Amino acid sequence: MDEATLVLIKPDAMRRGLAGDVLSRLETLQLEIIGAKMMRVDRALAERHYQHIRSKPFFEETVEYLQGKMHGVPAILAFVFWGPKAVERVREAIGLTHPEKADPLSIRGALGRMATSGLMENVVHASGDLEEAQRETQLWFKPSELLRQLPQPHRARAPK
Repeated sequence: MDEATLVLIKPDAMRRGLAGDVLSRLETLQLEIIGAKMMRVDRALAERHYQHIRSKPFFEETVEYLQGKMHGVPAILAFVFWGPKAVERVREAIGLTHPEKADPLSIRGALGRMATSGLMENVVHASGDLEEAQRETQLWFKPSELLRQLPQPHRARAPK
């Protein structure tokens, strides 16, 4: 079954001129791009995106990182990829979160790095599972910005 997944090319990749490299590696998956835009990330959007780590000590730094405050580039590229097992295939292509632990052939393993300041630059975000993909896609894209209508989640019916 086809599914959608969100991919964000982060400010560190934008500053280092890696957007094309990231995109070309993802294109080898032969998934369809059904949404794409370059945008500034305001604080409210970054906080909503990372709501699941709000209680973590690194929340503030992570929000500022996505806003581009750590790299002086206040923009990201956002994509929605569509196709069979899109979430799983994109996650495999990008690799583990920590670039030094990621497969060297993955996007993060090849292009990510640990800055001398200790800041982890992992270049790209991709949704971790189907539920997260749906939430994130709706957060970053309006339905009118996508070339396909996404399926609605199955919800359990209330007993009569």
